[in-house]
Amino acid sequence: MATVTLDDLTKEYSNGQILAVDGVDLTVEDGEFVTVVGPSGCGKSTTLRMIAGLERPTDGHIHVGGEDVTDVHARKRDVAMVFQNYALYPHKTVRQNMAFGLRMSTDLSKDERHETVRETAEMMGIEDLLDQKPDELSGGQKQRVALGRAIVRDPDAFLFDEPLSNLDAKLRTTMRTEIQRLQNELETTSIYVTHDQEEAMTMGDRIVILNGGRLQQTGVPKEVYDDPANEFVAGFIGSPSMNFLTVEVESGGGTTTLVGPDGFEYALADERLRNAVRGHDRVRLGIRPEDVSVSGPGGDSVETEVEVLEPVGSDNYLHLALGDEFIARVPSDVEPDPGEAIHVAFDSTDLHLFDAEEGDSLLYEAEESAAPTP
Repeated sequence: MATVTLDDLTKEYSNGQILAVDGVDLTVEDGEFVTVVGPSGCGKSTTLRMIAGLERPTDGHIHVGGEDVTDVHARKRDVAMVFQNYALYPHKTVRQNMAFGLRMSTDLSKDERHETVRETAEMMGIEDLLDQKPDELSGGQKQRVALGRAIVRDPDAFLFDEPLSNLDAKLRTTMRTEIQRLQNELETTSIYVTHDQEEAMTMGDRIVILNGGRLQQTGVPKEVYDDPANEFVAGFIGSPSMNFLTVEVESGGGTTTLVGPDGFEYALADERLRNAVRGHDRVRLGIRPEDVSVSGPGGDSVETEVEVLEPVGSDNYLHLALGDEFIARVPSDVEPDPGEAIHVAFDSTDLHLFDAEEGDSLLYEAEESAAPTP
């Protein structure tokens, strides 16, 4: 096991015309499981490939276990990578696939390699498949073989590049649990890249969000969810996505009111919120769908119209006529008709406020901000 440190890691293509990774600083502690998430093209897989030695950084440094491996060949780095497409040798058996890395990178005898493979296959529940070839296996079995091939090497760090994206939804959930079980058992430093924010939130000790090659925020999943550093993070993490409204800040008579489209008005009673918007004529207000409730008229409630009711089992999603794609996530027994006028309310402690131009959170309180503007 080892700490992995990225220092101002940068990757350019086409003579600097494409900036895939832009000055990423990150430390993954010994034994920590970190998930890296972001939209397609954000630089997450490129970052992982640089750690593995499959891509050479344009600038910056990579340290694994205190050793600078920036210029070390991939074969000599004590890391093991699990790929999205499994990357199994089709002409080799499961046993041979799992033993290949040991044969290339260790001095173990043939008998020792076979015993190590057997023990790992038993751990992965694939001991009965050792003499089969990849074409005879299901997608889940292939993924277990790929995981087992990484585990037998007992590396300083595991690198996962969207390993579950080719599996169906049910099998993804099963394998997700399996990977977490293995992490708890092996306690190996792990970096897991995914485009699925649910995977990132449920699996990681800490979550890293990238956008446009730049690090937006790192933190414990719940902290990132509750205290996003900017509007991109707020909108990317969570399903359904956070609702946003562009509102004007009107102050006078000792009150501060946010005034938005379609008759939206909300008086800020919370001093923290009033301080946050001070000096701003216009801000972006954010509220998560689960924090919007149907209420009676009066108080801080806002009147609106139901455009679509979308049942999703235990909840209903109410699409409301407040800005673009404003959704309330309510219990399944709340069933207003489309076109019906209702009142909705939300607690001021659940509000998020962002700079209307730059997108930075006006309420972000993390001690170490890693959230440059996207």
